[in-house]
Amino acid sequence: MILLHVHSPEEGKTAHLYQAYIEHKVDILKCQSEDVLKKIGTGAKCKAVKVQSEIAAGYPAEEILSYAEKNGIDIILIATHGRSGIRRWVMGSVAEKVLKASKVPVWLIRAGVPEEIVYDKWPRRTILVPLDGSEFAEAVLPHVEALAKQRGAELVDVLLLRVCEPAIMPAYYPPNVPMMPKDYIQLKAAIDKAEAENYLAGVEKRLKDAGLTVRSEVLVGEAADQIIGYASRNPFNLIVISSHARSGLRQWVFGSVADKVLHATPSPIFLVRPQ
Repeated sequence: MILLHVHSPEEGKTAHLYQAYIEHKVDILKCQSEDVLKKIGTGAKCKAVKVQSEIAAGYPAEEILSYAEKNGIDIILIATHGRSGIRRWVMGSVAEKVLKASKVPVWLIRAGVPEEIVYDKWPRRTILVPLDGSEFAEAVLPHVEALAKQRGAELVDVLLLRVCEPAIMPAYYPPNVPMMPKDYIQLKAAIDKAEAENYLAGVEKRLKDAGLTVRSEVLVGEAADQIIGYASRNPFNLIVISSHARSGLRQWVFGSVADKVLHATPSPIFLVRPQ
């Protein structure tokens, strides 16, 4: 693990203070790691987290992305705001710029997230994985498997969530089809839900075969609203989501499902940009 602090070029004379600050945080993480090992016991698979510090001068987002690329970083963990003290995530922030351009997954912690969610004081970790049936959305699955196994697959519960849009009456259907509008909508909704359940059952089996504890659920409504509502009613340690869904967009865009979830849910977000 690498803790990176970026300061402006004008603050070069006080760089030693930032170095002391970041090294202090390294010591804290090492102590926390040792405390965890004492609680769970030591073994061949239990090793203390290796932590080091780095500082850089320049524009934060650019330096973070540059460092990640040059040093083969696997994941970027970042908060939604920094020294500015902004209490909500806003367009143009460092986090937003990193999300847009990062080639690796970004683990995002929103300001004000309850400590019990972030610090993982629960006996089991819970991961919510929204899927929409596309290959782009499924790009998160290898990460879900890796995250679960790092914790210990037997201690992680994965919930696959698929949201079906409400069935609507088509503008036209053949007059020889003896079906009332209400019957059509009910039949279409039933078919859509059955297809979604079959799809999730297939993904669920793949993850179970990999050793994960998985279940799935299908909801009906607007995707972002349903995901946000479900996560609010059932707090998760982590939500793993693709940066785009059925729209097929190649970049993260404001107003997408992922963006709305990022803004509205208290749980940390693990965002994956399909390449």
